Amino acid sequence: MALKVFDLVCEHGHIFEGWFRSHEDYDSQQQAGWLSCPVCDSVDVTKKLSAPRLNLRHGLGSSQSESNTQSAASEPLPSLETMQAEFLQQIKQAIKNTDDVGAEFAQEARKIHEGSAPERAIRGSATYEEYESLRDEGIQVLAIPDYLDEDKMN
Repeated sequence: MALKVFDLVCEHGHIFEGWFRSHEDYDSQQQAGWLSCPVCDSVDVTKKLSAPRLNLRHGLGSSQSESNTQSAASEPLPSLETMQAEFLQQIKQAIKNTDDVGAEFAQEARKIHEGSAPERAIRGSATYEEYESLRDEGIQVLAIPDYLDEDKMN
């Protein structure tokens, strides 16, 4: 099944992709409030205008060396669908290799950063303000939507 890929943006300007079965699927998820920003969890999400995919190799001029053109053409790129599937698989694997600390995420991240808790990969929930505060303190965090956590889907 071919998926529709839309560029989405939240009220805070975070841009991300959404994959849907159809335009109607996007519309129904949007109206139900199921779409959320993977960075800040905002549900105020809209679809951006997006450009069609461009074939950039077609416009290569004669200034490009023949060997560069040949090597690029001899190594086919994986399809977008394949890359997306591999990316999702890597995210799901990363989730499986983390400790779920729940609502204590911000506090536990600070403890790890300060060295008062053992160094390990963690996941949990935090508010947008907590994420921003952690980033301001130099603690690197990444928001991953719950729908990618298979344990929470069961």
